[in-house]
Amino acid sequence: MIRSPSLLLPAAARARIAKAAEGAYPEECCGLLIGRREGGGLIEITDVAESDNVAPPPRHNRFEVDPALRFALIRRLRGSPEEIVGHYHSHPDAPPFPSARDIDGAFEADLVWLIVAVAGGVPGWPAAFLPDPAAGSFVPLSLTLRG
Repeated sequence: MIRSPSLLLPAAARARIAKAAEGAYPEECCGLLIGRREGGGLIEITDVAESDNVAPPPRHNRFEVDPALRFALIRRLRGSPEEIVGHYHSHPDAPPFPSARDIDGAFEADLVWLIVAVAGGVPGWPAAFLPDPAAGSFVPLSLTLRG
C-alpha cells in the first residue's frame, strides 16, 4: 500500500535553505533539492544546491532556478541513486503556501516545491507540496525534520 507522499528534510539542509532565504531577503531565494525516492511515497532530501535567482526583476515575488545549475546537477547525478527531486524558494513577507504565480509555473508534477516564509528577514518553518496539474493546485506533503 502506497501512503501519501512525505518529505524527509535533514536539519543541515533546512539550515542552508533558511540562510539562503535570509540572505536573499527581500527577494526570493531558490535552489534545487537533491535526494532519493524511497518506497511508500517517502522522498528523502540528501543535499541542496543553491541557485542564483535568474528571474527578471522584481524578484520579491518570483524565482527562476539557473538552468545551468540544473543541467550540471543532472550530469553529476547520472548513474547515482540520487536525483533532483524538487526545488525550494522563499516567500518574502508572505506565507509558505503556493502563490498564483507558483501554480502557473508548476509543470513537472513529480517535483517537490519546498517554500519557506521570510517575515521581516527572519525565515520560518518550510512547507512542502507536490503539484496537481489536473486540479491546477498543489497537494501538501508531510514534512519531517531529521537530525
